[in-house]
Amino acid sequence: MTSRADKLGRIVSLVKLQLRLSEWQLAQLRQQEQTMQDEQAWLVGALNEGKPPAGSSSESIARRLNRTTVGARAVQERSAMQLDRVRSESRRVKQLEEVAKVALAEKLRDAEQRSLEEITETHAVMHDLTPWPASRSKT
Repeated sequence: MTSRADKLGRIVSLVKLQLRLSEWQLAQLRQQEQTMQDEQAWLVGALNEGKPPAGSSSESIARRLNRTTVGARAVQERSAMQLDRVRSESRRVKQLEEVAKVALAEKLRDAEQRSLEEITETHAVMHDLTPWPASRSKT
């Protein structure tokens, strides 16, 4: 039968994997956010120069900047939500690790107690089977 400590250990492992996935997703969102900010800076620079790139007009650059700005805000919001999720999952991992540590300590204490009981029983049986030395007997 699987012990509580073993089950909690597996749960901790799974929650840690979920945390790593959330951290990876946060990193992806931050990278996407940085890319959009870089694009915004480039578009603002193109508008400020007054000479749009070939095939573009100031109006098309302004529309593109507007779309990029709206997209960047959405990514920032998702990034903030993901950061909250990562923090929450991190706290959950710490709590579960503490519970698992306590359960493992209980499991080890129980195993130690069983070992001591077996040793005590074995010693008692051996003591009962051992004859008294002749020098100790009263004859």
